[in-house]
Amino acid sequence: MAELMSGKKGIIMGVANKKSIAWETAERLKAEGAELTFTYQNEKIGEKVIPLFKEIGAKSYHKLDITDDQEFEEVFEKIGEEFGGQFDFIVHAIAGGPSKEDLKGKYMDTNRSSFLRSMEISVYSYVKALQLAYPFMKEKGGAAVTLTYYGGEKVIPNYNVMGVAKAALESSVQYLAADLGQDNIRVNALSPGPILTRAASGISDFRGLMKNFKEKSPMRRLVEQEEVAASALYLLSGLSSMVTGEVLHVDGGYHIQG
Repeated sequence: MAELMSGKKGIIMGVANKKSIAWETAERLKAEGAELTFTYQNEKIGEKVIPLFKEIGAKSYHKLDITDDQEFEEVFEKIGEEFGGQFDFIVHAIAGGPSKEDLKGKYMDTNRSSFLRSMEISVYSYVKALQLAYPFMKEKGGAAVTLTYYGGEKVIPNYNVMGVAKAALESSVQYLAADLGQDNIRVNALSPGPILTRAASGISDFRGLMKNFKEKSPMRRLVEQEEVAASALYLLSGLSSMVTGEVLHVDGGYHIQG
């Protein structure tokens, strides 16, 4: 049986450690024949993740500060050259910006710098990535997937400004899908249930959130990273060739409950 991603080349953005959804997705894509390159945030995270990239046989890996347009452009240009002027997919697993104080209490108390950084890091980085990927994807088409969360649709305690950022990200998915569809570039998002990752650890009472999720979701259990990775594979492969502008919930049906 042919591998689903055989001959496909792509970028994984946002691996923080071995437990991250982005890493699980990378392993699944590699197992299906994909050729991968990675971007990582800074030297400190690089110490943890570069050994993983080497272990998986990455084409390359690049430090990328997504708030620096010049570095963003240089890195994507370099990746385009490494892949011979063409690549097929992007996994965007980047979020952040708010202080811990802004992830407790009331949303209305959010400070300006946290609001702007949350939008820049969690939302604009996906827009910028597709903007820079476009020259390398427009001839053969491709697919991009980002990670969102139910807090972008409904009010989740302590999610605050990140919920507002995820709402903007989900709207961006639709606008990007409309912009890029005629070039056969598909843009989607995954909305997993709560998983205890590095990013989630900054949310106050996250374990309470997980307990509530487990009790109320129709499937009565937590989501596993590999289940999210399998859905990412679907959205990045030819299996979803007419799926774009979607937010695919991987949450055991939690979002359907009243």
